[in-house]
Amino acid sequence: YQRATEAGALLAIEFTGLAEYLALLRAAARALAPLGSSVMFYLAAAVSDFYIPASEMPEHKIQSSEGPLQITMKMVPKMLSPLVRDWAPEAFVISFKLETDPQILLDKSQQALEKYRHQVVVANVLESRRTSVIIVTRDSQTPLSLSDEEIAQGMEIEEKIVSYLQGQHTAFIERK
Repeated sequence: YQRATEAGALLAIEFTGLAEYLALLRAAARALAPLGSSVMFYLAAAVSDFYIPASEMPEHKIQSSEGPLQITMKMVPKMLSPLVRDWAPEAFVISFKLETDPQILLDKSQQALEKYRHQVVVANVLESRRTSVIIVTRDSQTPLSLSDEEIAQGMEIEEKIVSYLQGQHTAFIERK
């Protein structure tokens, strides 16, 4: 992260809401698309799986005197398909898959790769997400984890993820 930031090779985009995120992702993808395979999208986390549209938000404080609250949320639109298919079709795209059930993690990751046609899923389980992940591609599954010594030294799993993905991206560029 530090090296990429210092080299001016990282475009970190801040946002405050879903609509802003989606608009910025689309704009960034379209702007970077001419750079082809040299572009890497590292979509580190979903904004959320569900949301309440602004048009359905209450104008004033919800009164507890009105009884129990029932909330209906909408699904957040999936942006991987248009990103990969339309906005930046030559880019190297990485998504994340977080699950609480390790038994379904790899299947869900492979399903995402098949559905969205991107290159990599960083698969992780909620309880161990800070210390171990599995890098999933169409034809490989590579576990990355921190040793007890690395944890004691304050190393973060992201260092291993970024280092590994940098190598994968370089190979991707060379294949193109």
